[in-house]
Amino acid sequence: MEFFQTEEPDIEKPIVIAAMQDMGNVGSIVVNFINNSLRTKKFRIAKSPFPTYVLDQGGYIDLPNESWEYRYTDGLIVFGGDTGQPQSNQELHSLCQDVIDISKKYSAKFIYTLGGFHTNRVLDKNPKTFVTTTSVELTKQMEGLEINTTPQKSIITGFNGLILGFAKQNGIHGIGMYGELNEPQIPQYRAAISIIKTLEKLTYRKLGNTNQLELMAQEIEKSFEN
Repeated sequence: MEFFQTEEPDIEKPIVIAAMQDMGNVGSIVVNFINNSLRTKKFRIAKSPFPTYVLDQGGYIDLPNESWEYRYTDGLIVFGGDTGQPQSNQELHSLCQDVIDISKKYSAKFIYTLGGFHTNRVLDKNPKTFVTTTSVELTKQMEGLEINTTPQKSIITGFNGLILGFAKQNGIHGIGMYGELNEPQIPQYRAAISIIKTLEKLTYRKLGNTNQLELMAQEIEKSFEN
């Protein structure tokens, strides 16, 4: 994994939101929404130098652009979004460690990550967001705020789980937020909206109007009705 610093942001003790594409594209939808809504600025790029596949464009191939951006605004660093995740454990660990290093560099006290939570429960257009944290004490705080915590033991794979482990090892508070979804292969805009509302509640800051995400959810539902 290669890293390129393009700017030195003037920020101190920010919240870090870090998530990558996962089930239902939830991580990417939320990260991209925040970046667009808050007009964040790019300051660092993580790039995979060794693609593990090529894109057949119909008679000719292109190499994938596997890179992810760090962006910032007042009191906030946002990492990830876009498409894909690292294709090897070495790259995944390198990426998680870089997020930790950047968090320490700017004295971040909190890392939030987010993604999808696969469930068989009938959601009826109202998915819940479940959270898990890096400590029992922090989970008790979540329960005091009437935030739903993950209902059973499970393994969380990929960046959107492992970054919490790296945070815990490095003494940084971490919260993972996972929105319910039934169909992992379909973009899950309602799960993303649920996470955004939970994130706003926990961070005490407005992240933007989610009406466009609601419209996109409705468009997908209509396509399955036809």
